[in-house]
Amino acid sequence: MIFSTVLFYLLALVLVVAAFRVITATSPVTGVLHLILTFFTASMIWMLLGAEFLALLLVVVYVGAVMVLFLFVVMMLDVRMETLRSGLKTYLPLGIVIGLVMVLEMAFVLARTWFAAGPQAPVADNYDNTRALGVAMYTDYVFAVQVGGVILLVGMISAIALTLRRRTDVKRNRPSDQIKVRARDRVRMVSIPSQTEAPDAHQAPGDKK
Repeated sequence: MIFSTVLFYLLALVLVVAAFRVITATSPVTGVLHLILTFFTASMIWMLLGAEFLALLLVVVYVGAVMVLFLFVVMMLDVRMETLRSGLKTYLPLGIVIGLVMVLEMAFVLARTWFAAGPQAPVADNYDNTRALGVAMYTDYVFAVQVGGVILLVGMISAIALTLRRRTDVKRNRPSDQIKVRARDRVRMVSIPSQTEAPDAHQAPGDKK
């Protein structure tokens, strides 16, 4: 029990520090890497709580697919920090207000859960939380699952659309045009008459170098 408690607080500390670095990192790539660490640490906490399926799902889906996709998108978009910082002071007050509201909401929910939590529900030895989660998702919350799938689909299409934008500062090669090219379009043969070195005016006619 003591080891689990110490491990929980250690993972929680890593989670808080990584989440703080996500919003304070100067580089987008650094922020995405810390967000991957945040998801992975959260999955370890879920593993301690006995939700093995959710922990593995978080690692496979978010860490293994979504966050790697975000990392590649950030790298391909070539985000310039000067452009991002240009409007920071304009939106900083609104961002602080929204952040405080989110913190207060989470604190209210966690306080109600902490103080109003009753005794732990009895669980049978053969209880399968993966099966119970699947039954709940596709019976009681099937509409929420479908909405989440549509949101993920829209996010994937948006990421692809952002990477396919037209850029004028990039030189692209067209393989079809390269295959159709002819030698006479690329190489031009010219006839240049040979030239001899002009004699030096200060050199005597009989002198040779």
